[in-house]
Order: sequence, then C-alpha cells, then structure tokens
Amino acid sequence: MPSVPLLQRLKARASRLSPAHWLTAVTSLRAVTSLKAATSLKADAPLRPLLTSLALGVVGGWLFQLTGMPLAWMLGPLVANLLGAMAGLKLGVPDRLRNLFLGVLGLTLGARVSPELVSHLSSWWLSALLLLAGVWASTLACAAWYRRCGFDATSAWFSSVPGALTAMVVIGERIGGDPQRIAVAQSLRVLLVIMILPPLYWVLEGAAGTPGIGSDVAVSGLWLIAVLPILLSLARRLRIPNASLLAPLLLALVLSLGDVVRFSPPVWGTDVMQLVLGCAIGARFKGLTPRVLVGVMGQSGVATLISLSVLGCFAELIHQLMGVPRDVAFLALAPGGIGEMALLAVALDLDPIFVAFHHLLRLIVLMLLLPVMARHFRHRRAREATQ
Repeated sequence: MPSVPLLQRLKARASRLSPAHWLTAVTSLRAVTSLKAATSLKADAPLRPLLTSLALGVVGGWLFQLTGMPLAWMLGPLVANLLGAMAGLKLGVPDRLRNLFLGVLGLTLGARVSPELVSHLSSWWLSALLLLAGVWASTLACAAWYRRCGFDATSAWFSSVPGALTAMVVIGERIGGDPQRIAVAQSLRVLLVIMILPPLYWVLEGAAGTPGIGSDVAVSGLWLIAVLPILLSLARRLRIPNASLLAPLLLALVLSLGDVVRFSPPVWGTDVMQLVLGCAIGARFKGLTPRVLVGVMGQSGVATLISLSVLGCFAELIHQLMGVPRDVAFLALAPGGIGEMALLAVALDLDPIFVAFHHLLRLIVLMLLLPVMARHFRHRRAREATQ
C-alpha cells in the first residue's frame, strides 16, 4: 500500500501535467476504443494484438508521466508491453506502423539541422575516430564475457557488436551462430540501455518531462508525414541502411537547410510517436517467460555494463580532448538503438545532431564491415572444421 506522502507527490505531479499530456492519453484511449468498436469480430482478430499493445502503452505512459521522467511515453509503454508479453498476452505492433513513426522521428531530427551545425561537421573527425575505437574495444570486451558464459565464438561476437540488430542476427545465423542467443542478447542490450539512461539523466541532471521536443516551436510541415510511405518504399529499394529513420532525416535536413520547410509536430504528436515506438520494443519480447528472462538478464546485464563502461571511457576522452559536454559525449557513444538515443537527446536537448551523427556513423560503418566480419568467421569455422 503506497504511503501517504507518495500518493500526495503523485497527485501533485498529476495536477502539474500539461493539457497536451492529458490530451495524449485521452486521444490514444479514444482511438483504441473507437477503432475496436468500428471493426467486426473477424476484422478485429488481426488488430487485437495492436489494440491490446496500445491500450497497455497508454496506461504505462500515463503512469510514468506522473513521475516526471523523461521519455515517459516511450518507457511506460515499453515496460507495460514487456510485462504483458511475459504474462502471455498477444501483443504486436506491425512493422509498417513502427517504420512510419520512425520516419516521423527522422523528420524531427533532420529539421533540427542548421547551417551553423553543418559547419561543425569537419571538427568532429576526432570524436568519430574515438567512437569507432570505442565500438571495437567494447565488442572485444563483451565477446570475451559471452565466451565465458558458454557462447561459441561466432555467437559471442555477433551478440556483442553494438548496433544493426537485425543484420547481426541474420548474418550470425548464416555463418553458424545461434540466432536465438544473438537476438536475445542484442535485444536485451537495447532494452537495458533504454531503461537505464533516461532515469540516470533524470536523477543526475534533474530533467523533467520532454521539454526538448516540440514545446517551443510553432507546428509546421505536417504534410511531410503524408510523403513518408512513398519515401520509405523508395529508400528500401535503394537499400539505404536503416531506411525508416535515415531517409526522412535526410529529406528534412535538405528542406531545413534550403529554408523550404521545417518539420515541427505538436507536443502530443511526439508523445504518440514515443507511445508507438515504446509499444513496438516491449512487444518484441513475446514468448519470453520470466524464468528465461531472469536467466539471460544476468548475462546481458553484465555485458551491457561492460559496454557502457568501455564506451564511457572513450566518451571521457572526447570530453577532455574536444570540450564536448560529458552527457552529450556519453549519449553519442551509448550502445543503444539510434532511434531511442536520438529521441532521448531531443527530449533532454543534448545536442541531438551530434548524437545522431555519431550513431549514424556507427551504423553505416558496421554495415560496411559486416561482410568482412562474416568472411572472417566463415573462414575461422572452416579452419576449425579441418583440424
């Protein structure tokens, strides 16, 4: 039973929530209810996992919003869907819907690029080199840990590379790795980083809510959302890496630099974006029982702490050598998903372009090196088989 002071604090938090945050909760609940009522029983069957996921997300987001934590509308739905998935509920967010909202995030990031920021790109070469060195050192350290946990060499390596989750699972399986181990290790790393960093920044910096997203800029450029389906389809045909995020980011960047239009969604719109992305992450763990989760959480937890520690040392080097604030440097090197880390940077107003640039660089370099890594481990397995 919560103590009286705790209830009083939660009531105080609730009374201070902005109308936009209440609008997000009410609008999402109405959307879920009306959508479910408007569909027949047959049509409702495929929609039921999505509706359940969104309903859980609304409850989780509202509860987390009461705490004043940043990214409440992503973390709350994430945790609620994770618990629902472990409880056996049928949850799911279609990839097309997830990719659409990743595109909205890309538009939001690209619109923040200014000519002044572009002029700084040439001065980031040192931080780029330190990022790549940190990724290499972190991968080696985590792979050594997973080897101690009984992973084979291929599974250990592809479980440890911080990024390109889907590609690591697919390529790792092709060359003889354990796809389930790789997928669980990679997914839990992303999950743990997302769940650790926002509360950590909240405690250390006293950040509250999401003041950095759309709160101080007039709403504009919403018509760009209608362009996203065509843009994403074209980007996939061109095989652009992480097309759902990168292609809209580049489009918004060009339009912003050309002073054509600057995409700026309303506050409640960015909350809905967080809601969908959070539900998508949490629902990914369907079928993972509490017993299995406890068993692998320890291994992945240690690996995540190793990765954060190693990359934290390189972030400190960036701070000392370049004068970049520690919090910005650490977030730029954090081993989380590019979308989530960029969203956190926007929410806390921690130089989101610097953060997004380094995460994009990491992703692109990893995708370029992936064939080299695959060839190395394929030859290694062939040598071991002949001995």
